[in-house]
Amino acid sequence: MQIRRFTLPTLGATAALGIVALSAGAASAHVDVAPDTTAAGSYAVLTFSVPHGCEGSPTTKVAIQMPADIPQVTPSVNPGWTVEKVSESLAEPLEDAHGNAITERISQVVYTARTPLQDGFRDTLALSVQLPEKVGETLTFPVLQTCAQGETAWNETPAEGQDEEELKNPAPALTTTEASAESHHGGAATASDEDSEEDSDEHADAKSEADDGDGNGLAIGGLVAGLGGLALGGLALARSGKSA
Repeated sequence: MQIRRFTLPTLGATAALGIVALSAGAASAHVDVAPDTTAAGSYAVLTFSVPHGCEGSPTTKVAIQMPADIPQVTPSVNPGWTVEKVSESLAEPLEDAHGNAITERISQVVYTARTPLQDGFRDTLALSVQLPEKVGETLTFPVLQTCAQGETAWNETPAEGQDEEELKNPAPALTTTEASAESHHGGAATASDEDSEEDSDEHADAKSEADDGDGNGLAIGGLVAGLGGLALGGLALARSGKSA
């Protein structure tokens, strides 16, 4: 009876851990994107992960398609890959944040492996971009993963009401969110931050005054002790003279 009492919970816990592991494995099996921020209008670093090859075949190339709402991109250099920006002309010129006219956009960033990335090993590729100003906009980045044998197109998007987990090869995507003062272009101190800073300064001043008071007390105490020592010394000298 004791064996059953301990075995059943153990089996339940093991099953639960197995389900979590399978769920995590399924989520990490896709080529996906992890932005360091999704704040609308902010500058973001988008990190694309390549978790495996194509049916066991090593990855040789990763081509990332850029959304039309992101006309410019700065790819990060990865020592294991060469990188190329593919551009296309715009039907109508755009204006960047500095007022310069943009007549073409980066439509695709292509990373080519210097040495094929073996299946069972992962790597990451990062792009720096400025996100659109519109809040709630979903940006999709279809990826073509080419391998030594075969290729995988991560280009599926969920239909309205459909769960992305139902897709076999979902395209990496993100949705812009409300921008804060800190996340937009470097940010500025908030009122609460300024209050905290003032409280800190007042605390520092009070501590300094307390330290000064303690220092003065120690100095006075030392002086009194010194005078007392001199008095005792003089008294001893006087007694020794009388004894002589």
